[in-house]
Amino acid sequence: MSKLSLLIIPFIFLSCATSSSHSTSSHFFVFSTRYDTGDTFMGIQLSGTVRLPSVEINGRLTGRFSGLAWDQDEKLLYAISDNAHLFHYRLVFKKQQLVDAIPVASYSLVNKKGKRLWPRDAEGLAIVNGNNGLKGDSELIVSFERAPQIVKFTPQGQWLKQYPLPKILQNPLHYANPNAALEAVTLHPTWGILTSPERPLKSNSPTHITIYALNDQRWQVPRHPAPQSSVVAMETLADGSILVMERAFISIFRPLIISLRRICLTDRPSTDVEHAPKLALSEQVAEFNNTQGWNLDNFEGLTHHRGNFFLMISDDNQHPLQKTLLSYFKLL
Repeated sequence: MSKLSLLIIPFIFLSCATSSSHSTSSHFFVFSTRYDTGDTFMGIQLSGTVRLPSVEINGRLTGRFSGLAWDQDEKLLYAISDNAHLFHYRLVFKKQQLVDAIPVASYSLVNKKGKRLWPRDAEGLAIVNGNNGLKGDSELIVSFERAPQIVKFTPQGQWLKQYPLPKILQNPLHYANPNAALEAVTLHPTWGILTSPERPLKSNSPTHITIYALNDQRWQVPRHPAPQSSVVAMETLADGSILVMERAFISIFRPLIISLRRICLTDRPSTDVEHAPKLALSEQVAEFNNTQGWNLDNFEGLTHHRGNFFLMISDDNQHPLQKTLLSYFKLL
């Protein structure tokens, strides 16, 4: 869920694009005033950014996106909203650059009894069986804030399974605040489901982020040095390292910074205490700063597309002065 001011932040992030509620087509967006599509910036290559209009699909309004997952078998992009709606998008590319994203379906997440989940801060999104060459067997893993949970659903929003959390993650009172719980989730080939709270737990060091496996394995790495940098998304890379997105925001008088870091999970313990977090190693991939020519909004979602290409999306809070931006980039 967004931590940005809805009323004044967007005046800082000036857009060269417009949107229409009457069209489902997206619009090219100038992501940077210094770098063009195709340019290299730090450890990535910019591969196109589009602004998604706010439209109704099956009676559900697009926007408030907090998580992404790409289904290679179905050629669909899934986007989860804070209010537990699930949208399907068809993507259009030209010369390996993103040019359009078209919504084609929407569903509401439902509980075991088939009743709508409401309200329920859906935040992180990961996919199972999305690239196994078979159609019709994809499943989605969703992490939630406020009532911390990790649940598996069908791509049509049907409840499949709830996963037991490590004890430290079960109690909402352990989190920095109710809106800082399980913001990110990813599926790892060795460690299974991994998750991270948006901000460090009350019992953890405030200078470190912690990644948790559901078997209670834990890894810590220093937070991105920007003040109040918080985890908003994670994606597992082919080599087993984790691409972590962090967002740092304090006020309109300070920079908004979106950070991408690659984190390597190690088996090296940080102390001799049993079950203590293990140390992780990190390297900076990219850092977007709105005072340095980047036209940012509230980026919260991240997913692997194919090869070395990835997508990230912003949460517009369904507010007319904010934007839903879908940005495509190549990891170098």
